[in-house]
Amino acid sequence: MLALANDSLRIEILDPAHAPDLARLGTRYCWGGYIWQVHDAAVGPLLTGPEWPVDRPTPFNGQGLPESFRHAEFGTNRPLILEAGCGFIIGIGDVAPNPAGELVVTTPCAWSLTTTAGALEFYAAQSGNGYACQLTRRIALAGRTLTSSTRVTNTGGRPLPLHWFAHPFFALTDRLLTCDLPADWGMAENSGYALDARHRLSFKHRFLHDKSHFEPLRIGTTPLRAGLSHPKLDGLVFSTDFVPDFCPVWGNSNTWSIEPYIQSELAPGTTRAWNLSYEF
Repeated sequence: MLALANDSLRIEILDPAHAPDLARLGTRYCWGGYIWQVHDAAVGPLLTGPEWPVDRPTPFNGQGLPESFRHAEFGTNRPLILEAGCGFIIGIGDVAPNPAGELVVTTPCAWSLTTTAGALEFYAAQSGNGYACQLTRRIALAGRTLTSSTRVTNTGGRPLPLHWFAHPFFALTDRLLTCDLPADWGMAENSGYALDARHRLSFKHRFLHDKSHFEPLRIGTTPLRAGLSHPKLDGLVFSTDFVPDFCPVWGNSNTWSIEPYIQSELAPGTTRAWNLSYEF
């Protein structure tokens, strides 16, 4: 694995060019800039995952702070970029269905890596089916703040579907968590979570190992800033520099996630860039 570190935190990042890390990668999460774990010098690992504490979870579940470029539209399963199951998934590579109909990577992205003080930058160019793009992923550590930056440029002749989401896996305390949401965000009544008058989300019950709950949030006009409880820290703040187009929450007995989405389209020759911030 690759690493960023200072006196306080050590960040483990999967290396898409390192054979031992390939077993942790699949067709769901972007390979470049995949944050696998954050270690605190005093208290140890800070992130979990759906199968935590399994050392090698399935690539679909993963752990840490993965991000994903979808190959099918959420809710409708309409293919994006792929035609007859073939094409490329942004940040992963060329894919095709195997005999069982499952997507497999046929040619991974060719990544270039630039290392600077406190940051790693991953770059890849992809094309297929008349689509083409350039992708830059930059992971930076400054003090106790970790920033994940993404930049996508449509270099092809067709409008490029850009359906991305973050899937951070946060740690629970005795299978429970609280999360302060922006004042203009909300949530419908549901069986998994409650939202009080201070806009603090909490679990209505502890999830059993085979149970989970997925719930869309009502998004306001401000970017996401979520203040989360943590079993080893005073807290953790997760922020975006954009207002998500969609943002569900999901949790099971091992982890909890809040998932800001971008659901857009890039015209040929245009670029979109955005940032995520984690304050530990």
